[in-house]
Amino acid sequence: MSRVVVVGSANLDLGVAVPHLPAPGETVLGDDIAARPGGKGCNQAVAARRLGAATLFFAAVGDDRFGADVRAALTAEGLPPEHLTTVAGTATGVALIVVDAAGENTVVVAPGANARLTDDALAALPATLGPDVVLVLQLEIPLATCLAAARHARDAGARVVLNAAPLPDPVPPAMATLLRHVDVLVVNEGEALRLAGAPTTDWASLAVALRALGPAACVITLGERGAIHADATGATGHPAFPVDAIDTTGAGDSFVGALAAALADGRSLAEAVRRGCAAGALATTRMGAQSALPTSAELDRFRAAHPELSHA
Repeated sequence: MSRVVVVGSANLDLGVAVPHLPAPGETVLGDDIAARPGGKGCNQAVAARRLGAATLFFAAVGDDRFGADVRAALTAEGLPPEHLTTVAGTATGVALIVVDAAGENTVVVAPGANARLTDDALAALPATLGPDVVLVLQLEIPLATCLAAARHARDAGARVVLNAAPLPDPVPPAMATLLRHVDVLVVNEGEALRLAGAPTTDWASLAVALRALGPAACVITLGERGAIHADATGATGHPAFPVDAIDTTGAGDSFVGALAAALADGRSLAEAVRRGCAAGALATTRMGAQSALPTSAELDRFRAAHPELSHA
């Protein structure tokens, strides 16, 4: 079985659907609020696990009810809870998510315990890594912790996938060091432009250019226009899978989880990106982040219904 290790954030998502996203100073009446486990790291770990990867998750929660809820949810997903650190006297991270009728969203994250996930909490990480492992990182935890994890992975011969989101503003100098420890960089359009520091809509050239920052490969996700990846052989575009989207909240995390699981399973980067595109599209057809993540059987059925895109 393929092996994925995720080091990242764990939140409780508080989501509400509204007719339209509020303008500054505007009050909009929404539906009933829904509380679900989330956080980019947690979502990506669950995504990889549902797609068949043997997955471990290193994260931090507070000693509050939200933390207990996240721990219970991870256990229910088959993710071992022993690497989930509880930070005394600290609140669990919370994401406030508003989704409009077109499926677009705004997200505000209060990091809570995620900001206190330090290298000390990663004492067991080196023993979980090896050449057959894909380590997945994001930026909802301290950058120093990501760098420490990436160094552990490099020492163990594991591959590193960095989803550089949310990208700090301004981009800190330590990001340059982290990128030199990355095998596959995954960014959206805005993140790609900020890392490059130059405006462009030539995404193929930009993906190639971002490799000069250190990562062996770069993937730029383009939403309803699919994705593009660049590696040593050049740039390749991947069309989007057509869906009727109702909530885009977990699409990026679904993409990253699927990509990591595919790479850990020995698939090529091109095939991993295609699986990511399918998983991301499928996630937009359901409400919520983790609740929308597809299983392996669901993803296979979805791709079988779109053979012209699955084997592009």
